[in-house]
Amino acid sequence: MLRITDEIVLQDWELTESFVRSSGPGGQNVNKVSTAVELRFEAERSPNLPAEVKARLRRLAGWRWSGEGALIVTVETHRSQAMNRVEARDKLRDLILRALERPKPRRATRPTLSSVRRRLDAKARRGVVKAGRGPVDDDV
Repeated sequence: MLRITDEIVLQDWELTESFVRSSGPGGQNVNKVSTAVELRFEAERSPNLPAEVKARLRRLAGWRWSGEGALIVTVETHRSQAMNRVEARDKLRDLILRALERPKPRRATRPTLSSVRRRLDAKARRGVVKAGRGPVDDDV
């Protein structure tokens, strides 16, 4: 069981942990011990998350979202399996908390008069520079 907020608690059936061997340096320990953690959260089937939160979570997850609708978090930063498990759960919790935040609605505004004037002046200056260019005279 993983508590995200007071209202949202992920059940054990929604989370699956598997352990694989880490890559990178670490000596013989890397070749013998499976310390990397792959935490799989069945987000699409989860009854604890509203639909709009699932959609934001899918967008935030990016390549970590599988075709079956699961979010896969992989951690192999520590040499200890227990520390990697804790970090994987923290990463999942942080990702879900970010998905819970509703984006602030964008309100269209008109550009100010001075910003329009600055933009047009910059374009005019650039036009003068380009107008000064011409064909190259090779006979000079």
